[in-house]
Amino acid sequence: MNRVAVIRDPLCLKHSNGPGHPESRQRLEAIEGMLASFPARDRLEPLQARDARFEELAWVHTPEYIRSIESTRGRPFTVLDPDTGAGPESCAAALRAAGGVLQAVDAVLEGGRSGAFALIRPPGHHAEADRAMGFCLFNNAAVAACYALRRHGLHRVLIVDWDVHHGNGTMHAFYDRPEVLYFSIHQYPHYPGTGRVEEVGRGPGAGYTINVPLPGGQGDADYLAAFRQLLLPVAREYAPQLILVSAGFDGHQDDPLADMRVSTGGFADLTGVLRGLAAECCPGRLALALEGGYQLKALAEGVAAVLTRLLDEQPESGIGQSGPPDAATSRVIAAVRETLAPYWAWRE
Repeated sequence: MNRVAVIRDPLCLKHSNGPGHPESRQRLEAIEGMLASFPARDRLEPLQARDARFEELAWVHTPEYIRSIESTRGRPFTVLDPDTGAGPESCAAALRAAGGVLQAVDAVLEGGRSGAFALIRPPGHHAEADRAMGFCLFNNAAVAACYALRRHGLHRVLIVDWDVHHGNGTMHAFYDRPEVLYFSIHQYPHYPGTGRVEEVGRGPGAGYTINVPLPGGQGDADYLAAFRQLLLPVAREYAPQLILVSAGFDGHQDDPLADMRVSTGGFADLTGVLRGLAAECCPGRLALALEGGYQLKALAEGVAAVLTRLLDEQPESGIGQSGPPDAATSRVIAAVRETLAPYWAWRE
């Protein structure tokens, strides 16, 4: 019977971006309320997060930047960028969030589980080496990928970022490195303005960044087409030893911060595709980290749908909205294939 590790910690509730901010503790409180009545909660294995250590963060972030976040401890409020702040306990929460994703990596690499989900905040994929941005302090997924490479001795890690906003920080962390294949599907043009098709990596990392910038209004069929026609052929050729997911739920049709139309069932189906890919390449080695998602009901339901699909014995059965992708999505898929043709065989 499948079991899923769920990593969370009450310290993550204590981060504050200031009053009225959409990235609030209410996000985790909504998820906690869902978990209390989750039908298969007896198959969820609770793990408490740990703190990420300075040297682990320094694989991605500059020492000066890490110390600047540490300097916010105990201060009433610090503005880090126009969208991002730190309260007196935000540094502690950020260390615990990053460490929680490292524990998700440990959980799936130990085996015996069908996945792990780190339900943490603050999110991470916008954080650059030397600055906070986009509600993010430390880049949780990027640190976790480095942890898998350095501490577990892996050589190939796939990061799939389905948050509606492009993960600029994660892309830049590995832009010239082939040890991490970064795949992002996101709304474009939209915050933060990065994630064009032409951004494919450089030097030894050329071809190992795949951006799928979709216009607003795209739904389940569009996302699934990109996964099946772009992600799967490349990932099978790459043969990852671990799959990390920057799991944002702000692409949901009810989310107020973007214009996508992914349904709750659509997130389940994306998870099913990744479960199938993991079964081919790295059985059980699928770890997710919470990113965005700002409509509380949609966020909680999306997390529940992902957990249900991780626990499912037949994870690829579709429950989202089916159909072919629209013309705009098809054009983007064609452009990505053409741009990445020098690097991948595109065998489906």
